[in-house]
Amino acid sequence: MRTTLTLDEDVVAMLNRIRAKSSSDFKQLVNDLLRVGLKDALKPPRPSKSYRTPSSDAGRCLMGSIANIEEVLSEVEGPIRR
Repeated sequence: MRTTLTLDEDVVAMLNRIRAKSSSDFKQLVNDLLRVGLKDALKPPRPSKSYRTPSSDAGRCLMGSIANIEEVLSEVEGPIRR
């Protein structure tokens, strides 16, 4: 297939650096690199490594019960709470 493609200057510079190190012509080099990149893009994403948050003992609850929010707020904020 024949097509026209506009390449950014930085891409052309990288292609020219690679071409200077290889014996491929520009067309073959672009095809080879596109093939490698497209195969990589089509691969399913690697599963991310799960992270487990380390736990630590916070000690016992200093409140008798945290079920009564009014009591907890009075204890934390003091008697002059609004």
